Amino acid sequence: MPHGVPSPAVAMAFEPRSVRISLADVRTLRPFADTVRRTRKFVQIATSIREIGMVEPLVVAHDRSTRGKFLLLDGHLRLEVLKDMGETEALCLVATDDEAYTYNNRISRLATIQEHRMILKAIDRGVSEDRLAVVLNVEAHSIRRKRRLLDGICPEAAALLEDKQVSIHAFWALKRMMPLRQIEAAELMVAMNKFTINYARTLLAATSDSQLVPGRKPRQVKGLTDEQLAVMQRETANLDREFRLVEQSYGADHLDLVLAKGYLAKLVANERVARFLDQYHREILAEFMNIAETQGPAT
Repeated sequence: MPHGVPSPAVAMAFEPRSVRISLADVRTLRPFADTVRRTRKFVQIATSIREIGMVEPLVVAHDRSTRGKFLLLDGHLRLEVLKDMGETEALCLVATDDEAYTYNNRISRLATIQEHRMILKAIDRGVSEDRLAVVLNVEAHSIRRKRRLLDGICPEAAALLEDKQVSIHAFWALKRMMPLRQIEAAELMVAMNKFTINYARTLLAATSDSQLVPGRKPRQVKGLTDEQLAVMQRETANLDREFRLVEQSYGADHLDLVLAKGYLAKLVANERVARFLDQYHREILAEFMNIAETQGPAT
């Protein structure tokens, strides 16, 4: 930020504490069809809530048109299950943004690590692994694998993948790496937006022996010679260095883009400037308008 200009406060997405709210005060944003009750997903959620209780709270926002009322942003099926069970109130997270589209567009549905923690929480409550398997309609060995998901994963790598839909088998590859390499691999997965087992195996194959957990060397990758693996390791190291350089300059570059976008938006909003550009430099005006209207990181 320019010298002397205070940094803007970061707005909280939710109110600091969960609260219990009467279901009669929660208004849904779309009608609920009775046919949904016969779907597999609804039955699974209903069974889960009856057996282990509510794990994810409802997400609501204050109804600006009616004091004391709330709009439901996330949890329509859970709300209907609670009503069917005769419940009159529920634990809710109160969002500061009342746009359901924005919330649902930016929050991933129960990421891999979040599911792992949900299972741990249920087990802590006394629910057996076999009962969880029945409730979630999966095999018991799947519950055990998900329970041990983060065994051998360093906290920093887990934090990077906290809200990502990561293949459960990708963690198998990460566990064969030393902690610093796990962090590097997680950063590359996030940067490339690739969380598949194949990409994780590629990163594992490109990891030098010194960065592997002793005794946990990766299997030989079919179709790749030792020379090709050595080339992959060198290229991965170069990519990591380039990634660090980009990371160092990202903040300043992002700020420059925000300022440039704001300046161009004001420029094309000026009638005299817009009229001049439209008359003599129409192609430049079109580009300026495209930049000013762009939605994304520079917003």
